[in-house]
Amino acid sequence: MIKLSEQDRARISRVQQELEEGIESLADIGAAVSIFGSARAQPDSEVYRDARRLASMLAEQGLTIVTGGGPGVMEAGNLGASEQPGTSVGLNIQLPREQLANRYLDIDLNFRYFFTRKFLLIRQAIGFAIFPGGYGTADELFELLTLLQTGKLDPCPVVLVGGGFWDGLLQWLGEQVEPAGYISPGDLDWVYRVDTVEEAAGILLNHYRRQGGELKGR
Repeated sequence: MIKLSEQDRARISRVQQELEEGIESLADIGAAVSIFGSARAQPDSEVYRDARRLASMLAEQGLTIVTGGGPGVMEAGNLGASEQPGTSVGLNIQLPREQLANRYLDIDLNFRYFFTRKFLLIRQAIGFAIFPGGYGTADELFELLTLLQTGKLDPCPVVLVGGGFWDGLLQWLGEQVEPAGYISPGDLDWVYRVDTVEEAAGILLNHYRRQGGELKGR
């Protein structure tokens, strides 16, 4: 039998602690929408304004907004949620740059490991809104699609907001990846490309209703 090193034991303990604290802290947040997008989006950008507005629309209907807790689109989502009587959650990650927690959080958790944070970003989400971003956003998008494809995540909408930004990617998936047999017909059925936050909100709220969710807004 392989004997674990002290370093491995300490790492396992930290992972367990992050998961336990995260699950306990989020136990009462109810149904949520997780919002992803660039940490580099500026407050005067259209992407930031749209993320803020979408979060506000969803929070008004009683959904909790969960983000990565940092700047950019994450900050915009938390700000939008804080403007309503909803819950604003930030799951922050320790990074050398970019990732300082924003100031619009009702619940602020800090993570050392990406995979524990990712688990909690999806655990109570009834859907996802993905705004333009870079490597981190692409990673989150493809991880969601992998979980949906493999049945590790119950079917739910993955809404790509700012349609023009995503067109090249969707074209590549539809014209190259699917015809080659690397994904199956229907593997893109969870993905919704939208141009407006109103469309995004409609898709997410309608899905929540179909799942038996009760909306609280006007």
